[in-house]
Parts: sequence; C-alpha cells; structure tokens
Amino acid sequence: MMDVSGSPHRGVLSADDMARWQPTIEAPLTYDYGRYTVCKAGVWSQGPVTLQQLALLKGFALDGLDPTGPEFIHLQIECAKLAFADREKFYGDPKFSEIPIATLLSDAYNDERRKLVTEKASLDLRPGAIEGFGGVVKLRRAEGQREAVGALGAGEPTVGRFGEVHGDTVHFDIIDKAGNMVSSTPSGGWLQSSPVIPELGFCLGSRAQMFDLEENQPGSLAPGKRPRTTLSPTMALRDGEPYLAWGSPGGDQQDQWITQFFLRHVHCNLNLQEAIDAPAWHSEHFPISFWPRTARPGVLVVENRVSKATIENLRERGHIVEVGPDWSEGRLTAASRVGVRRRAAANPRGMQGYAAGR
Repeated sequence: MMDVSGSPHRGVLSADDMARWQPTIEAPLTYDYGRYTVCKAGVWSQGPVTLQQLALLKGFALDGLDPTGPEFIHLQIECAKLAFADREKFYGDPKFSEIPIATLLSDAYNDERRKLVTEKASLDLRPGAIEGFGGVVKLRRAEGQREAVGALGAGEPTVGRFGEVHGDTVHFDIIDKAGNMVSSTPSGGWLQSSPVIPELGFCLGSRAQMFDLEENQPGSLAPGKRPRTTLSPTMALRDGEPYLAWGSPGGDQQDQWITQFFLRHVHCNLNLQEAIDAPAWHSEHFPISFWPRTARPGVLVVENRVSKATIENLRERGHIVEVGPDWSEGRLTAASRVGVRRRAAANPRGMQGYAAGR
C-alpha cells in the first residue's frame, strides 16, 4: 500500500490469511409461519430480522387487510422497529459470540414484545432484554433526509428508477427443471460507499464498515470475524415442500421489502407480480448498517402511490411520513414452484429486473 508520502507499506492481509480462509456450508435459520417455513441466513447477517418480524406479526389478524392500508403498514413497520432494534443489540458472528436466536424467535419472547405494539407509532429504539446477552445500542440521529427518499432508496449500491447504476448489488432467484432452487444477493466491493480511515489512508471494505468499533459487542471488529452483512436472500417451504425464493438489493431495506412481499402474497392472496408491484415503504427508525450509522426515529418513507388517506392516517398515528416517487421502493424478484409448474416475477422499478423461463 502507498500513503500520501509515497512510501510503500505492508498490507494488512497476508498470504496465510488467504490460505486459511474457507467457505462454509451452514443450515439456514427457519421459522414456521402457518403453512410456510421461511429460511434465512444466520445471525452473522441481518436475515433473521425477517423471521423476528413474522414471529411478532403472527399474533395479529392480517388476513383481509388492505395491503396498502394504514393498519397493514402500521403493524408491519412497528414490528420491524422491534426486530431491527434486536438486530442492533444481539446480532453478530456466532463463532465469536453466543447469540440467543432461539429466545429471539420463541413464542414467550415475542408474546411480550408484541405488547409494545400499540395504535401509535413508537419514536423510541426498543431492543429486548435477555439476561447475559447483547451489547449496548447507541443512537446517533441523522439530520435531514437521506438520499434514499428522493433517489435510490437503498444506502448501498443499487439501481435508480430509470436504470442509472450506482454500484453493483443484484439479486436473482432460479428454479431449474428438477426443482432445485437458488436465492442469492451478490454484492462486490465498491469505493463510493466505503469510508476512508484518514489516519491510515485506505477505505474499509464494503462490509467491514458494518463492524462495531466499540469493544465487547456482538458485532465488534475482530480478526477472522464476519461483518453483519445486509445481504439477505430468502426461501420458503409450503406444507413441507420447497415453494418460493425471493429477495432484493437495498441495504437495510432488504428485509423490510422482503417481509412486505411475503405478507401480501400469504395474507392478501396477491400473486408474485402483484405482490412486487404493490406500493411499498420502508422505515428509517433504526441505525443504518452503513457509515455514518445514523437513525431517523419515527421516519416512514412511502411511495407516492400510497393513498393520501392512508398517509394522513399514518401521520395521525404518529409516523413521520415522507413521500417518495411513485415507483421508488423495492428491487424484488421472486420465483416459485408447484409440481412441474414454475412461476417468476420481477420488479419494474429501475427497469433492471427480468423474469424469464425456458
């Protein structure tokens, strides 16, 4: 490496570091939700927040609700706030810290947490309490709107409404003739969103910025440790059979849009394309995973296609609603299998999504 003096310095990765690294095959975390078993990556990722949202939401009567109505949006967002607060406190690489995921997904824990959801929007970050587990959650408030409100809506590399590219995160879902399913959210390194360490002269890797630089936290920086990535592909079984693969680019929004899609499909009987096309939203209530790790308590960003009556109702409940462009929320794709039949759907936002079969 070279610094501003022009002098060379040794890198921080050695050949031995590279030689000792091995990819792993891990069983997914799962949660049973009615007929469905939803599968996510482990607690070294943010994936389990989808499972935690479902564990909270299963205590509410969602069948028959308007999928873009105020009650549906309010319940999903309030449960997301609780799940993401737990992400901040408890999640990290389980090779380095014991993560109480069984408790976080248990009925007893979620029955108590669900009592925090009222008719009014919460403006507080409220992680749960599990004796002997978790770190200290610090809230750093952001000033003004994030770029996501008026433009790309992600906080990580993504694609704009009219196809302009700002990075390289993608998502794809594939089901072959034999029924094998793949859900993947690849994302490489990039410079525009990686903060530079002034004293050292180089930037953190695209995921290293997600480490906590406070010591003794589940997400603290340590050699060989995996950062708590936002990349979050999803699969689901229905009645015990592999059924659905779906996901989205979008940083901290991924597991909000992923959950919204699933709820629309399961509770509102929308098909895959309808569930993707429906107006969407996201919360900025909790700290983002990317530098500068700020939060905007109570802020709810909705597409302009959400009705004015719904927006007014949400504001009456205490949500700080910001309205984005018509087709600005979500980058979802999905594929399903039932017997020999295959279905697929892709997001029209950004004009970069495709559904194809042969």
